[in-house]
Amino acid sequence: MTARQPLFVGGSWVEPDGGHYEVIGPAGEETVGWAPEASRDQVLAACAEAREAFGPWSRTAPEERAAVLGRAAGIIAGRLTEYAELARAESGATFGTARGMQVGVAAARFRRYARVEPAEWAITPQINEAGPMGKAGVMGALAVRQPVGVVTCITSYNNPWANPAGKVAPALAMGNTVVVKPAPQDPLSVYRMAGALQEAGVPPGVVNVVSGRSTGVGEAAVASPDVDMVSFTGSTAVGQRIAEVCGRDMKRQLMELGGKGAAVVFDDADLRSAVAGIGTTFSFYSGQICTAPTRVLAQRGIHDRLVEELAAYADRLKIGDPREPDTVVGPVISAAHRDRVESYVELGRKEGAVVVAGGERPDLPRGFYVAPTLLADCTHDMRVVREEIFGPVVAVVPFDDEEEGIALANATDYGLIDYVWSGDVARAFRVARRLRAGGVGVNTVGRNMEAPFGGFKKSGVGRDVGSYALHAYSEVQAIVWPG
Repeated sequence: MTARQPLFVGGSWVEPDGGHYEVIGPAGEETVGWAPEASRDQVLAACAEAREAFGPWSRTAPEERAAVLGRAAGIIAGRLTEYAELARAESGATFGTARGMQVGVAAARFRRYARVEPAEWAITPQINEAGPMGKAGVMGALAVRQPVGVVTCITSYNNPWANPAGKVAPALAMGNTVVVKPAPQDPLSVYRMAGALQEAGVPPGVVNVVSGRSTGVGEAAVASPDVDMVSFTGSTAVGQRIAEVCGRDMKRQLMELGGKGAAVVFDDADLRSAVAGIGTTFSFYSGQICTAPTRVLAQRGIHDRLVEELAAYADRLKIGDPREPDTVVGPVISAAHRDRVESYVELGRKEGAVVVAGGERPDLPRGFYVAPTLLADCTHDMRVVREEIFGPVVAVVPFDDEEEGIALANATDYGLIDYVWSGDVARAFRVARRLRAGGVGVNTVGRNMEAPFGGFKKSGVGRDVGSYALHAYSEVQAIVWPG
């Protein structure tokens, strides 16, 4: 695992101009491998290669593109354990999560876009009457989808397989070419994905991967004149900077940004279901996920019981080595991020929150661990309630009635995924329709992978997943002719 990884540019494995940097395993603080540091010129060269490859790839029959994706899915699935072990080592996910939710989901996403239905490729033809500037009669009009061009995909560290696959697979299916800039903390898995695509027969230049710790790597991949679109998953602050650059050249954007998901729990909720759903914040990627229900709004009749049950749930979770089969909570990605999460817990104390679970660093010899932490007696003006912490920290705020619960849920800059728990399904759906979020879970934290995914407000721009990803990576073209 300690080999020095080259870049992947124009179908070739290329030595990086900037040398290599160490990838540190967050569980054992060991060297997982050495990642390449691309120079600005190498990033621009990757974008130029993608531009050169775009014409031939976009003219390739959809069935041929799908066949490449299908073969890649098979290669990834066939090496599930090998790839999952690397993902576990560099991301800190438990092995079960790395195998199922990272590599397994990546294979499923390539397989899904290898089986695109014909109806997804084109918009239904329309026959429109001539407008007021034309003579009476009928014009034929056909709306079709065309690829955008070269797409820069900047991916997140919390899932080094599923997140890149969710960008690369639909982009390639639509006939685009890609330059992938993975997160600097765990980029090695993305190079394995590139290798699988190369083995599957993707032509040179269609897929390129460039990495580095320097912000200049991502900046060059965004600003390159050869790039037509940027697909980014990460923080709102970085997304805003990317959007400013894209705006200057009118580049298309797909932004999946921060979140501070509200879980609105009513008095009549199934307490066991609510605790299990909210509890995923403690365990799933150790809270490093933008869709987590980190902001619990509990109606007063159930508030004390919910806090008690959540605290007990958090205390039962085993924290430790992700290689151990009974480990539930692994480390966060780095020492710096652990310090950030811990600083928020301390801030919560200073703001007046009561730590009812966690709050102390786990007594483990190595690794960047944060104990699942529950903050009670919170008010909505506290920073721990309003700001994204991106760790296993949940804050609970009480409310009195439905109107107040909705108002508190919407009183945020974010709007990615919210949740409602109520025994009254009609009320749950009524409340869901009033929440300003791109998605709402009703009595569940599960997701439908064909449903549109994206955020309101500062949680993002655009929608992907399922057919919506094909829309995101395409332009609509109208062709008209005389009837």
